[in-house]
Amino acid sequence: MESELEQMTEVYKMATEFLVNYSFQIIGAVIILLIGLFVASKIGKIVQRLCLAKNIDVTLSHFIGSTVKIIVIAMVAIVALGKLGISVTPFVAAIGALTFGISLAAQGLIANYGAGFNIIIGRPFVVGDTISVCGVSGQVTQVKLGLTKLVNEDNITITIPNKHIIGEILHNSNAYTLVEASVGIAYGSDLDAALAVIDAAIKSVNTMPEDISPLVGIESFGDSSVNIGYRYKVHTEKLFLSKFAVNKAIFAALKQHNIEIPFPQREVKML
Repeated sequence: MESELEQMTEVYKMATEFLVNYSFQIIGAVIILLIGLFVASKIGKIVQRLCLAKNIDVTLSHFIGSTVKIIVIAMVAIVALGKLGISVTPFVAAIGALTFGISLAAQGLIANYGAGFNIIIGRPFVVGDTISVCGVSGQVTQVKLGLTKLVNEDNITITIPNKHIIGEILHNSNAYTLVEASVGIAYGSDLDAALAVIDAAIKSVNTMPEDISPLVGIESFGDSSVNIGYRYKVHTEKLFLSKFAVNKAIFAALKQHNIEIPFPQREVKML
């Protein structure tokens, strides 16, 4: 019983000495850490708002604000550890070794983050653009460090790891998608009238931006028809709706103006 009381007394003395010697340092470190977290959050938001005010891309602005916040928190943590009398050198060495080990185990993840950093800084596309890459296409809805999300007209979300975007051939049509198609007319038709009718039919659908006009011209000469090619841009979220409406308008306009759309024919003679 006496030995247990002596042990408890020793523990009490050690705890009392620790609190007397380090209580102010602990309280100071906690206060510094709390203030630092508050200040880091405020600075991050201020930097993000400044970037947005300078018309910097939303994704890039968020990335810069988050990076500044993390840097401030790291500096505050170093100051707080120093207040406790703890040297940060061993921690830096341990973090370096841990980072090296993680980098070997997560090369794919690091590649995605590196590619995402290039996308955010280089800005080959931004949120709202329509891109085609890796055999898929859609409108960009989100750009993160690790992945990019697209959505098509069917409201299907397509997630692409960023490492598959960097180094690939990328088609960016901004907020629109280019539609290319053709229709054949008979060789005896008035070509100028047909071109004018097709151009007016496309414009009547009102699917494209006002400052971009459709392009209509003779594409090729087939066996039984003159093929009229036409190109126009539509908003990506209305791609198929607009394409079907334009095709219907062209067919109706050609029929109304008695412009024949021929079909392949063969003449067979019996001897």
